[in-house]
Amino acid sequence: MNTASPLIIDLCNPRLYAQMHILGSINLLPQQLLSGISPAAGKLPTLGQLESLFSHLGYTGNNQHIVVYDDEGGGWAGRFIWTLDVIGHTHYSYLNGGIHAWLKAGLPLENTPNQPEPTEVKLTINEDVIASREYIEANLDNPDIVIWDARSPEEYRGEKVFAQRGGHIPGAINYEWTRAMDPARDYRIREAVQEELEALGITKDKEIITHCQSHHRSGFTYLVAKALGYKKVRAYDGSWSEWGNLPDTPIEV
Repeated sequence: MNTASPLIIDLCNPRLYAQMHILGSINLLPQQLLSGISPAAGKLPTLGQLESLFSHLGYTGNNQHIVVYDDEGGGWAGRFIWTLDVIGHTHYSYLNGGIHAWLKAGLPLENTPNQPEPTEVKLTINEDVIASREYIEANLDNPDIVIWDARSPEEYRGEKVFAQRGGHIPGAINYEWTRAMDPARDYRIREAVQEELEALGITKDKEIITHCQSHHRSGFTYLVAKALGYKKVRAYDGSWSEWGNLPDTPIEV
């Protein structure tokens, strides 16, 4: 049994981290999880960039338990957890509610920054948790696959447009990411989420593909699906910033 201390990753605003954070936690800028290349800036970074990132975090391999939290209800924490799945790392936990729940519980904090010793890191990519545009287009009529659109209803309907074209992927089901949060319980995952998802057709017998505009909001919906025990979950990291900026992808409004 591995009894080493967990690697705690803090994805909060750096200003908040400078004021207070969980003991031993390491602050990670969310932008480091993104390729940053327009128009689909939210896509996965290169393998070399990921290896550099995890080296900087002091990553020692899959036996290391990683705990992740943020200050916004789980979007960036979920994006990081998806990234862990991408590199095949399976030993992780999400601090439900993030720093909000920790503060409400009155648990200990510190304001001294933590900087680990860099490690030598070699990674491989697990394609099973990534959905490409081509994969989605090839499976639009597949009854065993459901697309979970985590954007706002206005974006889904094409009333708010943050790309060349608005609307949604044909057949996609809209369940906005914030609906899965419970502000009354310090932004923990809402207890009624699974019942609501199943009523919409986002069920455990299907493969779920989740996306938003840049795979930030859908970081949380990916996390929620995993936390609820969905076995087949992918994220479309290109998201609407890719789909909506291509001239020939099919769209519904």
